[in-house]
Amino acid sequence: MKFDTGVRRRNVLAAGLAAGAAAALSPTMVRPARAQSWPTRPVTLVVPFAPGGGTDTFARPFAAKLSQQLGQQVIIDNRAGAGGTVGAAIVARAQPDGYTFLVGAVHHTVAVAAYKKLSYDLDKDLIPVTGMAYVLLVNPKVPARTLPEFIAFCKANPGKVDYGSSGLGTTRHLAGEIFNARTGTQMVHVPYKGSGPATAALINGEVSAVFEGLGSAAGHIRSGTVRALAVFARTRSPAFLDIPTAAEGGVPDFESLSWYGLWAPAGTPRELIARMQAETAKLFEAPDIKTIWFQQGAELGGEASDKYAAFVNAEVGKWGKVVRDNNIVLE
Repeated sequence: MKFDTGVRRRNVLAAGLAAGAAAALSPTMVRPARAQSWPTRPVTLVVPFAPGGGTDTFARPFAAKLSQQLGQQVIIDNRAGAGGTVGAAIVARAQPDGYTFLVGAVHHTVAVAAYKKLSYDLDKDLIPVTGMAYVLLVNPKVPARTLPEFIAFCKANPGKVDYGSSGLGTTRHLAGEIFNARTGTQMVHVPYKGSGPATAALINGEVSAVFEGLGSAAGHIRSGTVRALAVFARTRSPAFLDIPTAAEGGVPDFESLSWYGLWAPAGTPRELIARMQAETAKLFEAPDIKTIWFQQGAELGGEASDKYAAFVNAEVGKWGKVVRDNNIVLE
């Protein structure tokens, strides 16, 4: 509806980088002196989505602060395409020397079930970073100011209310499918090439709604260019206490987190992985980063790698079920 705006588990996570990651554990690879001198040249963080989207919005302040800590430039390289799998494949083929990392996101857990064949296998070397809840945004001209009103609006207009996403098979797409199933609505999916373009389409009135991470939506919410109806989390976001949870709006047990982490190519020396983990942990204590992430509604960070890996594995199962239930198959 337009408005005139005048899974299957493969070790830790089977959606990304590394068959043969066990090579990284070889004793011959452990050289602490190398970790101490690293990095001696710029480090590249591959963001597998377009500029302006949720992953990109998170990655840029992260890279800037990391660059200050390391004393070396940290470069953001946007490699969008196929729900993040293009960028992931690029990192999988990169040299395992500690100078290339993937800024992975929740979307990679979907790829396991959605794609018939992946050219990579994201396995180990997971570095947890942060995450934030998804939020349902609508164009301000949509005649609904609460989640129950929006559900009623959708039911009164079956097949006429559309929602944008960052692409077919992405979690923003699947969040809409879950919403339809839980509420008995029939919103129509409109895929875009990234969450940035999808949000722009919402603001321009091309679509009625989007499901977006709080981080990339924060500025638009505060400026009033979009209207936030609900966050899909257990509790309200401390940064947006005026936005009710989906459960408060009558849709219980619907939690969806947009999370981020770093992955390294298979064979990256363990001491370099440990060094990056340590540098990432320091970011959680930086006041400026805390402020930025708080303003973006970040809720997850600093988890132990094993705990975070268990969380990610649960995400693989959750999104895999949604993919299968909706018969989504991507080439």
